[in-house]
Amino acid sequence: MDYKTIAQRTAEELLAYSQDISGWQVVKISKKVTVSSKTSRLFLGNLYRIEGIIPESTAKLSDFLYQPENRVTWDKSLKRYNVIHKIDSDTFVCHTITHSFAMGSISSRDFIDLVYIKHYEGNMDIICTSSVDFPGYPPTSHYVRGYNHPSGCVCSPLKENPAYSKLMVFVQTEMKGKVPLSIIEKSMPSNLVSFFLNAKDGIKAYRSLSAREHLNGHSSAHKKK
Repeated sequence: MDYKTIAQRTAEELLAYSQDISGWQVVKISKKVTVSSKTSRLFLGNLYRIEGIIPESTAKLSDFLYQPENRVTWDKSLKRYNVIHKIDSDTFVCHTITHSFAMGSISSRDFIDLVYIKHYEGNMDIICTSSVDFPGYPPTSHYVRGYNHPSGCVCSPLKENPAYSKLMVFVQTEMKGKVPLSIIEKSMPSNLVSFFLNAKDGIKAYRSLSAREHLNGHSSAHKKK
């Protein structure tokens, strides 16, 4: 399987979503986060767009969101997130297991996803995800195997203040299993707001930790002198 070609195609799909201004319907606004949706062209369900402002530079934000070791520390929807195959410094395959949600009516899912980061002119970064088949990780009886159609994050500098970023997240997840579409659509907007707020809190905590480590390192170096 040509993972790199799939990754680049997924990034272009995300770029097209970010430039598409037609047909979106706002389904939730909470804590300065806006969730919109439109019917997906790829499956029987919705493509969701979540957008808001993060008080961090685009380079630092996209680096934080892309680093797999950070993911379970801030994304409360995930039980596990493991890199199972690294293709290059910008591309890897991961195995993800989610917690159940919608008050337990939607059980844990697992996903095999290709993750890729692409840098564009104007300091815009796209971190895209698309489900793929991967040898050695077939579906099991423990979890329903879900499927992510082209999804991910588009990070770009805020025009009014480049030290801040506009973050757009696109999600089109096919849950599979026997869950009625109405239950998924009812629970998704709130879960997506939570995802965005978790990312916002996560980068803030990461920044504070990095600052403390820098201070401690500087203090230790000063003492050695």
